Amino acid sequence: MAKQGLFAFALMSWAMQSSPAMPEGDPAAGQAAFRPCAACHMIGDGAINRVGPHLDGLMGRPVGGLSDYRYSDTLTEAGNEGELWTEDRLNRFLEDPQGYYRGTRMVFRGISDPDSRADLVAYIVAEAGNYDSTATPTSTEDVPPEIAAILAIEGDYAYGEYLSSECTACHAAQSGGDIPSIVGLAPSTFVHSLMSYKIGQREHQVMTMIANRLGDEEIAALAAYFTTVE
Repeated sequence: MAKQGLFAFALMSWAMQSSPAMPEGDPAAGQAAFRPCAACHMIGDGAINRVGPHLDGLMGRPVGGLSDYRYSDTLTEAGNEGELWTEDRLNRFLEDPQGYYRGTRMVFRGISDPDSRADLVAYIVAEAGNYDSTATPTSTEDVPPEIAAILAIEGDYAYGEYLSSECTACHAAQSGGDIPSIVGLAPSTFVHSLMSYKIGQREHQVMTMIANRLGDEEIAALAAYFTTVE
């Protein structure tokens, strides 16, 4: 089947798909369940990519479908094969992320309780909205000036490699446990993630301390290094 035809078929499948076995979720309860997700994902107006991709317009969006985010190979391949995010797919993914998309870099053990999972899905569906294929990527005007200044710096790879040991003391090359891998992150994602601690958008005692110790040149160098290592 031609790629265009496959995509059209996937869109039709998404529109027709239902999940009768899935409990009806409560978005209000799901908002509380989303708090751990917010450490990596933004959702709502003005959301941007951080450690994980933003979730705006998620429903009906091709899996691995944001052009300005570097996904794992497994999610990219799923999107190329026409898979779209639906309530049912999101529900099954959140039950066992590594089992559903083996090789995903997302560090999350999953939610085994169907009701809790349904609440989280209901919240994401309500807040994220539907995919708009005509929408343009988030403008750089939406990027905080502190972050934009670092993104304008050409990072020194060698200097970043020299500095990287402090990061790799906790962040392993492969995702696992509760600490995400930072290998292969796009520079914009790396800088957004680290600076979110420095400017107070996210809170973590160790990460805030490390971020506040790093200057702009050092953050740019680390971003240049981690985007290229495998």
